[in-house]
Amino acid sequence: MDAEGAEPGMVRPGGRTARVRESVLRAAGDALAEQGFDRLDLADVARRAGVGKTTVYRRWAGTAGLVADLLADMAEQSVPRTDTGSLAEDLRANARLVVRTLADPRQGALFAAVIAAATCDPRTAEALHRFYAVRIAEWSGCVDAAVERGDVPAGTDAGEVIRAVSAPLYYRMLASGDPLDEAAADRAAEAAAVAARAGVYVR
Repeated sequence: MDAEGAEPGMVRPGGRTARVRESVLRAAGDALAEQGFDRLDLADVARRAGVGKTTVYRRWAGTAGLVADLLADMAEQSVPRTDTGSLAEDLRANARLVVRTLADPRQGALFAAVIAAATCDPRTAEALHRFYAVRIAEWSGCVDAAVERGDVPAGTDAGEVIRAVSAPLYYRMLASGDPLDEAAADRAAEAAAVAARAGVYVR
């Protein structure tokens, strides 16, 4: 563990170190999307990033630490939530963002690789859980705002509403192979909004 309990590679650097980190994480994302977690190799990532192998090994120690830092960076760089004043519109924006991400050739392949790795690698699973906790917390604000407006019942579990939007979209990517498009996004958002208004997600 590094300073403040962070995993190797998780301390936020500045200057040249920040540029190295950015290059390495971009290279790691490319490698994951192309080859999957099983073939992720720190030496290959270093070559792709144009940095020395010792730099990568010293900073990240192993592939799990590198993936954890990649997911932390992705959470930081993710698009902020929408605030339209309408729960249905906010959830639709969230669902369409999920679809754009999962349908993107690079990003979709990257997420699929990390999710697959998380099923058998505890550190990757922990990093993935942290990533989604950040994103769910970010988007939960639109549900909390809807509660304050009286659009959905008091006590509505905001995180559960956001999970309900994403779940059918991830199912399409990982299990059914059904189309991932805006129509699917809009149906998922509407179903979650209707259920929330009906009190399904009240704790």
